[in-house]
Amino acid sequence: MAIKVLILCTGNSCRSQMAHGFLQSFDKNLVVCSAGTKAAGKLNEGAVAAMKEAGIDISNHTSDAVEKYLNEEWDYVITVCGGANETCPAFTGKVKHRLHFGFDDPSHATGTPEFIESEFRRVRDEIRRKFHRFYVDELMEDPSCSCGANNFCRCE
Repeated sequence: MAIKVLILCTGNSCRSQMAHGFLQSFDKNLVVCSAGTKAAGKLNEGAVAAMKEAGIDISNHTSDAVEKYLNEEWDYVITVCGGANETCPAFTGKVKHRLHFGFDDPSHATGTPEFIESEFRRVRDEIRRKFHRFYVDELMEDPSCSCGANNFCRCE
């Protein structure tokens, strides 16, 4: 049974999309979705460009409203911005773990195009580090597990 992770932010156009792209790139067997409490309906071009620069194509992702996922069961629901953390809806489905990893919103950066690009890169790299640590600590396969699943072993 695949581990299911839902990543939430307000617009589902930038930070949650980058986190979604990284986490899925770490393990294709994970079920990773992202959504917004007020979905923008499209991805932020700066986020798409920053991820492409890191070798991950998120241009085919969609910006979805969290309501699409409320009745599903999730192993993890992770908010990546304060707004989503504060307004995270009650899930009628079962959620095993609810976490919050806060990141600055690079889409709010102002200044020269170079500075704005550097903010997208900085936040992208912070997201990669945090979600890689999460993956290694919580989700990565554990060779000592008799069921061959993960650290999130279901055979205990």
